[in-house]
Amino acid sequence: MKLRMAVAVVACAAAFLGSAYAIDRTLPHPFREYAGIEYRLGSIPLPEDYQEKTEWAFARLMFPPGWNNGYEGRDNPDWTQGTSLWTQDFPRADRHFSLAVRRLTRLSARSAEQIVSLDDRDDVYNWPWVYAVQVGEWGITDAQAAKLRDYLLRGGFFMADDLHGTVEWQVFEQSMKRVFPNRAIVEIPDSDPIFHTVYDLDDRYQIVGHDHLWEGHKLDGYVARWRGIYDDKGRLMVAISANSDIGDSWEWADAPEYPERYSALGIRLGVNYIVYAMTH
Repeated sequence: MKLRMAVAVVACAAAFLGSAYAIDRTLPHPFREYAGIEYRLGSIPLPEDYQEKTEWAFARLMFPPGWNNGYEGRDNPDWTQGTSLWTQDFPRADRHFSLAVRRLTRLSARSAEQIVSLDDRDDVYNWPWVYAVQVGEWGITDAQAAKLRDYLLRGGFFMADDLHGTVEWQVFEQSMKRVFPNRAIVEIPDSDPIFHTVYDLDDRYQIVGHDHLWEGHKLDGYVARWRGIYDDKGRLMVAISANSDIGDSWEWADAPEYPERYSALGIRLGVNYIVYAMTH
């Protein structure tokens, strides 16, 4: 009898621990600050609501750099610890844009970002909208590509930003062929709902980054392209802003020297993308 009771207790304990582990895998990870490539840890004030549980948060995707990493030698060799390619404009852009979302929409949104890793168990599935910058220089692995594909097919949305010119486009396009071998990247038509969810954005123009204002473009990326990947039901899963730097339009939205027209369009685009992601 004692042996039977002991076995039952052990079995119950094992079941409890197994359930707790399974639940832990699905819970959103707590907020954590990282150092950026441009901003030191703590140089941008931390919003008071950074721990608030809301229906939306700015989910920034971390990723390893690729062979054409423009920050090589200045970045942290361990890309998972910040000060890496994925931290361009971070966290200033994230927090400026999150503030805009709080003011311009009725979404429950916190003012601080959330860093998401495709290597981190099931965490990405907690975030309906994820954003990545400098994707023309990234080097995602096959495992990360597979996780991103599963996330998107389950209903997730990916905003890919700040890639410029021929080479960066080729790098990104090749990586997305590993994510979706049989799905093409296409031009998003003006009639697509993503350009009309909150703001009507038929008049879209190139959003130039802060450091390239005098040129009017970066590298050989002369013309803005609004491209994407759709699922079988016509839902846009990936929105790509090629030859534009929307992240800079958020980052420099409060800078007198940065043209207001770029931030005006960048914020409206971002709001549309979020509301689309949350409703489609």
